[in-house]
Amino acid sequence: MISFQAVRIPGRWRDGYALDLHTVRSTFVGDDEYGHARFDTERSAAGELLYRLKYKSDPAAVDELVEAAAFFLRSWEPAVDILVPVPASRARELQPVLAVGEGLAKELNLEFSPPCLRRIREMPQLKDVYQYDERWRLLSGLHEVDRAIVKGKAILLFDDLFRSGATMNAITYGLYDQGGASDVFALTITRTRSHR
Repeated sequence: MISFQAVRIPGRWRDGYALDLHTVRSTFVGDDEYGHARFDTERSAAGELLYRLKYKSDPAAVDELVEAAAFFLRSWEPAVDILVPVPASRARELQPVLAVGEGLAKELNLEFSPPCLRRIREMPQLKDVYQYDERWRLLSGLHEVDRAIVKGKAILLFDDLFRSGATMNAITYGLYDQGGASDVFALTITRTRSHR
């Protein structure tokens, strides 16, 4: 199993963690021929697996991430009924949140419920929106929660990467306020060093 150092993630949920920081270090090495900044980056073990899964569509990374996340959840022991993946922001051949989330739910004998959260409109990529207030404005009313699935249930909200927390916080409000969830806990694979 990979080594990891879980870090707390702040938010509206009762408690939340990322398995590890995404990167160990990142050093600016100059601009490429198109004027884009280039970095020499060293990722944590979880960060490297997520990178391989997300950007190289490497299915071999799924089992290692599931194993590490399950190990952590067994020691953390949040009392949850349903694992709810955050809807992906863009289509990918292999969706990290769904692949790892489904494996994790199966490993821990949890209900896996992607259908309880539905994006109801299109929205731009948040990775280029740096102001938290602007992110929050874009996320407001973006997701619809199926109350019939989550009412009275304790939810493990799962995502691949935690940056500012705006998306997960907006969804957590919806799970509590629209869905009537009894509790929400949050887990991500990695967390960025900066929180923009």
